[in-house]
Parts: sequence; structure tokens; C-alpha cells
Amino acid sequence: MYDPTTESIKTLRGISTVRAALFERLKVSTVYDLLTFFPREYLNFRDATSISMAMPGESCCLHLTLLRRLPEKLLPGGRRIYKAVGSDAFGGRIEIVFFNNKYAFDRLREGESYAFRGRIEGLIYRKQLTNPQFIPLTEELPLQPVYHLTEGLTNHLVKTAVGTALERLERNGFDPIPEELCKKYRLIGLYDALRAIHFPQNEEELAPARKRLIFQELFFLQLSMLRIRGERQQLPGPVFREESPGEFYKTLSFLPTGAQKRAIEEAFADMCDQTPMSRLLQGDVGSGKTLVAAAAAFLAAKNGYQTAMMVPTEVLAGQHYETLSKMLSPFGCRVLLLTSALTPARRRDALAAIATGEAQVVVGTHAVIQKDVAFGRLGLVIADEQHRFGVEQRRLLAQKGENPHMLIMSATPIPRTLALLLYGELDVSVLDELPAGRKPVASYLIDSTIRPRAYSYVRGFLEKGLQAFFVCPAIEEGEGEMAAVNSYYKEIERAFPGYAVGLLHGKLKTAEKNRVMEAFSAGRMQILVSTTVIEVGVDVPAAAVMVIENAERFGLSQLHQLRGRIGRGTSGGCCILVSDHPNEETRRRLSLFCKTANGFEIAEWDLKLRGPGDFFGTRQHGLPDLKTASMLEDLEEASVARKAAEELLAEDPELCRPEHQLLSIFSRKTFFEP
Repeated sequence: MYDPTTESIKTLRGISTVRAALFERLKVSTVYDLLTFFPREYLNFRDATSISMAMPGESCCLHLTLLRRLPEKLLPGGRRIYKAVGSDAFGGRIEIVFFNNKYAFDRLREGESYAFRGRIEGLIYRKQLTNPQFIPLTEELPLQPVYHLTEGLTNHLVKTAVGTALERLERNGFDPIPEELCKKYRLIGLYDALRAIHFPQNEEELAPARKRLIFQELFFLQLSMLRIRGERQQLPGPVFREESPGEFYKTLSFLPTGAQKRAIEEAFADMCDQTPMSRLLQGDVGSGKTLVAAAAAFLAAKNGYQTAMMVPTEVLAGQHYETLSKMLSPFGCRVLLLTSALTPARRRDALAAIATGEAQVVVGTHAVIQKDVAFGRLGLVIADEQHRFGVEQRRLLAQKGENPHMLIMSATPIPRTLALLLYGELDVSVLDELPAGRKPVASYLIDSTIRPRAYSYVRGFLEKGLQAFFVCPAIEEGEGEMAAVNSYYKEIERAFPGYAVGLLHGKLKTAEKNRVMEAFSAGRMQILVSTTVIEVGVDVPAAAVMVIENAERFGLSQLHQLRGRIGRGTSGGCCILVSDHPNEETRRRLSLFCKTANGFEIAEWDLKLRGPGDFFGTRQHGLPDLKTASMLEDLEEASVARKAAEELLAEDPELCRPEHQLLSIFSRKTFFEP
């Protein structure tokens, strides 16, 4: 069976080893990679202007007949210049100039007509068309694709390679979506869609092509997620005895919120069922997700099972270790911290305690999924700040046990439909209440001219025995106009004499990070100057005020995460955004942030204003790149794809029918192959 996803582009005509290496720079190594290396834009060669109306400094399209080619000239420095003269239908004449591009110049023939597109330079009475793109002038002028390039690859070479790949696709009749499914959802075939995306005759051809490719991406994604879920549900997992969370609640010094109780009840019901739990716990910053995790770990321990909790940073791992130790110590649970910072001797002791089951709860970074970590009886897996991990990493952690229960936690609230698209293999619980007594955090936007007043305001908090964060987006000098944390730290020390000031950023060694955080948490340090390393999970109740420099550099959701580090006690708090950015839209975005503390509202604004790429920061590990679909704009299509995947798996759960073989292969590739 022909599969372009495994066929090297070196098998295509005209792709040498050298050219294949150039394509590799663009992450194109297989024929399918090339077919889905979509144009970044299209050039329209139809709408031409006359030479007389083309103004210097503008880019435009000209329909010209080539009158003559001029001799090549060698310029100082070794550059070569190639010139030709062309005329349009209105009698105008213009010079066409190419620098160091003999290949393009040699494609021009005297007496032939071409559609040129490029920048007009020179003077109004002596115009010049510099380094234009061109195609032969015919009655039908299709849109011309423009690709992302790397040095050594021209747009023409990429177009030619794509054309060859399309010929092979058509010849082999490859299409992973069965014909009956295409008919049901009114989709054109894969070859027709890819040909139209790469070489559209007109804009009308693009719509059905995009519809097919968007459906295909989302369909494979949903199919993959549902298969993961189905496989987990078929495997036997630990079934816990039914327990009331009342015993756990009795040891708490506070009352859980209604939302926390609801989420705990949902988790307990899942873990006492025959089907292993696969649940996403969404909650705003400060909503108390850790309490739900502790309750789930309590139930696991009561049933003789271990819990593994994976978090993205060592700072957060230490924080969770302290919190879970306090909550679970009344039940005699041993909580163990496992990070890369452990000495070899301490690591050996930790691994032994994990293997024997002596350590009932293990909190750690990626260290918990290393090969030498073996659990005695793992029954519950918890992944915090899941957007830092992905499906594959969660799967590796789950493989440490025999199909354990899984609880995924996120402090990045996202719309439910979008959650379905991204985490379709999970049930969803939402914490939509803040703990009682939590006072709101006021937020203000200022510019640097009133920074001295802001410092005076911060001193007011410090004089009351409270603590402050100062956050910068950069570490070193020379990163544009962003405040650099090292020099900023010295400035804050000078501005706040008499107060202990700490410095925290990602390039510090682990021992130093831990020393700084421990001193700040204990109150021996009143001010912490930091990068976004404190964005996730840092919980210091006395921290009540935060100043964020260059606030325009952050997404709204990231600002909300940072703001969530303060006001966690009973004194409330204040977040001050500092930005001198002149753009009106940027200042409007920051002003919107200051008006609400609702994480779900902020997340929706962030998605609309910045798009999903900036919303999530970096691409989530384990999730595929979406090349045509948009996580924000194609939610309706995602719902259709989800329904289609559910119906197909209801008919053929294993995708073993002959017409579904390619679907089975593709849904596997979606997550589990690089």
C-alpha cells in the first residue's frame, strides 16, 4: 500500500541529496511533508496596472512583452546585473532588472509576453522593475503560490517539487479518508484538495480544498484521541473501594468550595468505576486544584496504591511537595520529591522507596518518567500544568503502572469546545469558584514616567510586613528594549534600601533557585525580582503586590497566571503593569486585563486578540501542528470531526476494515510519531 508519509523526498525527480538537506531545514523530509508544505500566500498576476500608473516604491503587477535582453554587467564586489526592456499594451516601456539571478533571467525570451509582479524603483520618468516574479502571459492566469524558503531553495524549485509529488499522489490514488465518508461530509478528494491549495486557478477553488484539509486534520486528531480513550477503557485498571471524602475534609483547616467538592466527587466516582479515570481538571488561578489532587491521592493511598504527580518545574515540584505533605500527613502518607537535583545517593534511596511502595505519593518533574523509575503499585497519575506536557508524556507516565487513573490539571481556562478539541480523550471538571475569604487583586496600567510613585505604593505593602514580586521578560541585556532581570535587580536593590531582595530566573542552578524560593517563602526575603519562572504554582500567602515590566510582551493568559501568584492570603493584593508601548491596540488589550479577574474571560480575549499560538506560548509537546485548521476559528468543524470520528469508531472500533487501514495508520501517526 502506497504511503507518502514514509517515502523520502529523495525519491522524487530533481531532489538530490543536497536539495533534500535544504528541504530538511524547512522540516520537509517525506513526500507527504512536501504535499502539506502549504503556501504562505498567493500572488495574483491577473490584475495588472499600466507602466504609466505604476509609482516608484510600490509593488504591482505589469503585463509586458519583452522587447530585448541587454548584455550582462559585472558590478564592483562581484555582483552581476541582468537587464531587459519590456513594454505594455499602452506603449509604456520599463527596465526589468535582476541581481545575481541568471537562472530567472535566462527564462525570459524576446518577443514573448509575461505577467510580472515586483517592486517599482527608479524615477517617475525612468522606472525600473527590480527582481520581479513572473509567469508566461496566458488567457488564464492562476494564483501563484509563495512558499517559506531557506537559502539555496527558490520558490520555483519548491513549486516544481510539489508538482512532482502531486503527480505521484494522483498516480497511486492515495487518500486516507474513505470515499463514503467524503460523500457524507461533502468533501473533495485529497489529490484535488492538495492541487487546489498549491496551484489554485482562482480563489473559488480554495474554499472546498480548505474544507477538506481542515476536516482531515481535525478528524485525525479526534480519531486519535478517541482511540487512546477507547484503549484505556478496554484495559483493566485499579478499581478503588468507595470512600467518602468526609474523612479527608475533617483534617482541613478550611472549608472546600462547592466546586472543589463537586470535582472531588467526580474523581472519586471515576476511580471507583471499572473504567480508569481520564479527567481534565480546569480551574482559574487560586481555585484550589491542589486540594482536589490531594483528595484523589488520599483515596489511592486508602486503597493501597501509589500516586505519581508530574509538574513542569522544580520550583513547582517543591511547592506541591510541601502542600501535599501537609494535607496527607494526618493519614500517615509518605510524600517523596523526585527531581534531577537529587544527589546520586539520595536518588538511589528515592528509587528504592518508590519501587517498594514505601513512598505513597511521588512528586517530581520529568524525572518521574525516566526509565529507571519503577513504581511498586501505581494507581493514580496526576499531571499539573498540562499545557507544558502532552499526550505522549502523559502516556509514558501512565505506563509506569497498569492502566492507572489519570487526572490532568490546568490553570489555563479555555472554552469547553476548545478543550474538547485539544483534550478530547478526557472528561472535564471545572473549578469556577475561589476559596472563601480570598480578596480580589486590583490591577493598574501605568507608564514608566510614574514608576517612582509605583515604588512608593509598593513600600506601603512592605511596611505592613507583606512581600512583593517584580517581573521582567528578559534575562540578559541586549534583548531589545525589554527590562533585563540582572540589571533590574540592582535597580530594585537601590530603590528599596533596607529590604532583602532576591533574584530568580531560569538560568540559575537548581540549588540556588531552591535557596531563593525557600528564603522568600519563609519571609526572610521581602522582594523577589524574577522572570516568568514564578508564573506557575508559586504559593506565598504574604506576597501581595506585583510589578510587571514590559507588560506588552506577555499574553493576557500569562499575565493572569503571574497575577495569580499574589493575593493568595487574606490581605488582597495589587498588580501593576508597566508599559510604554505606543500602540493603541496593545494598550487596549492591557486595559481589558485590568478590568477583570475572570480567567475564562481573559482566556477568550487572549484567543481572539493573539490567536492560539501565542495563547499557549510554545507548541504543546505531543500535540500535532495544525497546518490548515485553527483552534479558535474552526470549533464548529472540530465538533463535526468529533461526531464523524465517534460514529466511525462505533461501527469499526479497531479500524480493521480494509477501507479503514489508512485511517488507522494516520490516527497513530497523529500523536505517536515525530
